Amino acid sequence: MSANPPLRVARFISSRRGDAERGPAVWMNPDEANLRLILEGELAWVYGPSRHELATMHIDPALPRGDVIVRDVLGADPAQSIRIVKPDFDTDRRRGHFA
Repeated sequence: MSANPPLRVARFISSRRGDAERGPAVWMNPDEANLRLILEGELAWVYGPSRHELATMHIDPALPRGDVIVRDVLGADPAQSIRIVKPDFDTDRRRGHFA
């Protein structure tokens, strides 16, 4: 089993000016979040077919495994596959050692 299997975008939410909640966000099943070591409210990279960006992560036990709901994540459309990756701020990748 892959350490970071792709997730299917089950629903896309596009916020509008004046909405109380706006900005890139992803809701996922707790098992999927645990697999990726992601906690409620953390930022994570969302990799879509054409681009990637940071989004706030939310845990929703009502979602089936493998499905996510995304809000305002450009390039993520329903039925597409995306990957969620927790940023690694502990390693300086340019130098190959711990920061």
